[in-house]
Amino acid sequence: MYQTILYEKKDGIGLIKINRPHIYNALSKEVLRELLNAVNELEQDSEVKVFIITGSGEKAFVSGADINELQNLTPAEAVNQMYLGQQVFSRIEQSPKPSIAAVNGYALGGGCELAMACDIRIAARNAKFGQPEINLGNIPGWGGTQRLPRLVGTAKAKELILTGDMITGEEAVAIGLCNHAVDLEVLMDKAFEMAKKIARRGPLSVAYAKKAVHFSQEMSVEAGMVMEAFSVGLCVSTEDQTEGVNAFLEKRKPVFEGK
Repeated sequence: MYQTILYEKKDGIGLIKINRPHIYNALSKEVLRELLNAVNELEQDSEVKVFIITGSGEKAFVSGADINELQNLTPAEAVNQMYLGQQVFSRIEQSPKPSIAAVNGYALGGGCELAMACDIRIAARNAKFGQPEINLGNIPGWGGTQRLPRLVGTAKAKELILTGDMITGEEAVAIGLCNHAVDLEVLMDKAFEMAKKIARRGPLSVAYAKKAVHFSQEMSVEAGMVMEAFSVGLCVSTEDQTEGVNAFLEKRKPVFEGK
């Protein structure tokens, strides 16, 4: 069904692998379109509660955009290519289902931007993050100038973008770009452990919480509080919230059904 990615699901977890290891999982237009289709597919699948994105092989998560597609673009074509990547990454970011980036190697340019679009980032200790577009006489175009400052602060984002320097997974954790850095051998175990923990929570409350946190970056604290309060009101109206309270009182594990 897919030519450039691998998609499977297991125990309520969707797994998307960018599958172009021969060119370090570079993102072409076809990859972006298939990635979008995979996200649409898992969103329609009630069995999938959380999804993980990673790269095939041990060298790269995603090394960036496919340079072969970018080098001869007209200005208008370049803008459209940026819009396509932005659309796909925003779709991941705004999905009601949580996403985890399991960064197994190079996450450069578009790869760093893809990881930042995910809700949680877990990296191999020796993974490499960076926005090296400046070295090619260009700038990040798939959200790097917008998401990176929100994650690590303006000063550090400017440093990374203006120098094009790379940092390790451990350094990424230290500046707030990643949640965890682990040995490569246990990376996927850690990602699935996190995914399974989230999958056991109520899918509706997870979706509402994700949206509230996401929009907290775009609105005033006062407006965010109003959204938060109404989200709590929505949760109170669900069967999942009733189940969660009853399970707590009865000292048992809740069984959430997304209702």
